Amino acid sequence: MHAEELAKTIDHTLLRPDATVHDVEKLCEQAAEYHFAAVCVLPHWVRFCSRALADSDVKICTVVGFPFGADGMRSKIAAAKDAVAGGADEIDVVMCLPAMLSGDFTYVRNELTGVVRAVRMGGVNNGRGLVIVKVIVETCYLSNKLKKMACRIVEDTGADFVKTSTGLGPGGATVHDVELLRDALSERVAVKAAGGVRTYDDVLRLINAGAARIGTSAGDEIMREFFASEVG
Repeated sequence: MHAEELAKTIDHTLLRPDATVHDVEKLCEQAAEYHFAAVCVLPHWVRFCSRALADSDVKICTVVGFPFGADGMRSKIAAAKDAVAGGADEIDVVMCLPAMLSGDFTYVRNELTGVVRAVRMGGVNNGRGLVIVKVIVETCYLSNKLKKMACRIVEDTGADFVKTSTGLGPGGATVHDVELLRDALSERVAVKAAGGVRTYDDVLRLINAGAARIGTSAGDEIMREFFASEVG
């Protein structure tokens, strides 16, 4: 794998509530240096990152319904619209976990469909083109059967990715889950692995399992590890 290919699989992530503007500035500087696919930040930072990365090839990603997915449907749709208007190129929305675990699949589907439609319209209205939607299904809370059901729902909504985890649950991305999600989805929908991804070896294992995108707060460390391995 070339450095450019590796970098473009990585969403360089900073979702800590205690992160300051200096932390976000550093995140953006690292993302621009390595040409990561995106920075993934809390909604508060979308406009800041959009300005900071305006002259780079790095996309702006933010989260909606984070981290539990339990916001009301209207709140999620409004948050998604605001994020796109503020400069977000990608939205990582948390599936409604309480509804999913209660078997209310119709609600989950309707909510995600509403978010996807709002994002698509916002992208057109704000001249941003196609804004990517990734749905976080938080695999650590789901049985294998529910993971497959979540994949079917995401397919129905027209979203672009299924993402394994928020990184704040009791478990993160695993090879098993990435393989399961990849097998349950059509080629149209990609898989993003996130949560506990800290090393270059972690990235390789998850990509080999079928992940097209990796969410990690250790993107800079992973790139340095990659370059060190190339020299060695």
